Amino acid sequence: MESLSLYELNALVRRGLEQSMPGEYWIQAELSDVRTNASGHCYLEFVQKDARGDKLVAKARGMVWSNIYRLLKPYFEETTGQAFTSGIKVLVKVSVQFHELYGYSLTVLDIDPAYTLGDMARRRKEILRQLEEEGVLTLNKELEMPLLPQRVAVVSSVTAAGYEDFCHQLRHNAYGFYFRAELFPAVMQGEQVEESVLSALDRINARLSEFDVVVIIRGGGATSDLSGFDTYMLAAACAQYPLPIIVGIGHERDDTVLDFVAHTRVKTPTAAAELLISRMLETAYHLEELSAHLRQSALSLLEQERRRLAAVRERIPSLAARQLSEARLSLLAVSKDMAKASLSLLTRQAHRLELLKQRIEDASPDKLLKRGYSITLKDGKVVKDASALKEGDSLVTRLSKGEVHSVVQNL
Repeated sequence: MESLSLYELNALVRRGLEQSMPGEYWIQAELSDVRTNASGHCYLEFVQKDARGDKLVAKARGMVWSNIYRLLKPYFEETTGQAFTSGIKVLVKVSVQFHELYGYSLTVLDIDPAYTLGDMARRRKEILRQLEEEGVLTLNKELEMPLLPQRVAVVSSVTAAGYEDFCHQLRHNAYGFYFRAELFPAVMQGEQVEESVLSALDRINARLSEFDVVVIIRGGGATSDLSGFDTYMLAAACAQYPLPIIVGIGHERDDTVLDFVAHTRVKTPTAAAELLISRMLETAYHLEELSAHLRQSALSLLEQERRRLAAVRERIPSLAARQLSEARLSLLAVSKDMAKASLSLLTRQAHRLELLKQRIEDASPDKLLKRGYSITLKDGKVVKDASALKEGDSLVTRLSKGEVHSVVQNL
């Protein structure tokens, strides 16, 4: 029986592929396991997943030669604002290769950034639509920006020039406004953006009462590093965050999902600082207007009271004269009433005295004696009880006219 070595079989496969697929093909796939070697060649995998899930339905090894990769990568990233990295969907032109040792692979010859842009836009729309269906898309935008946003929690990279620009702008504002900015370090580019920024937001949330606003900024980064801000988890967290979030992570022509859900979106860290300064200035102007209005109201009230006091002062003499006249008339009336009342009282008391006098006169001993009564005295004292007497006592009986002296016998 005739047999082939493995090499011979693979050689037949290679020649068969070269003959049956000699051309170049545009394919749609997702990048996976993207890496480069010291020579500048890029090695990766192309994968395709089930439309209804994440199950792999196809996979192929791919590569981009260094002479093509050094042109293709910056072109793609500059056009899309997306890093040429794992997890993105691409439309690439490839040639089919088969090597006896390394097997089947696809060699990348060209790329169409428009396809990736469309996929990125579609993913953003899906995230925004999901947030809207959940009712959280505009929650952060609906928060009221504090009148004095002085306590600022900053999410940025420790070494970011944008953070220094932001702080410098706040510290040296032309109006002398005071700001306290505290940095919560986070990775602002690469695959760790989502996890790092979410961690920083959690740390701020643990000290929520200490801050007025949150500012997420980065400066000097490539537009291709913005993909980390286009994730559902980060967008949902920011949309529902309890403090207003100001985002300054992109460039003039770049939009991320985070830009759509944040309270306010600016383009640069400096612009974020200017926003806070302008809010303070707006409040300061309003306070000055209130102060001027208060001063004017106070002056107006003082003038009104001065005129009222002047009018009262002018009326005092006539009011005093009228009060004195009314008091005089009242005193005269009272005087007459008192005289009349006194005379009536005296009359009543005189009559009462007369009655008392009559009663006293009627009860006097002399008057009783004249009526035929007599008074018996012993030793000058009136005798009221016969048992108090004894034989031999001398008695004096006083009559209306004269006295009778007697001695007690036969008790």
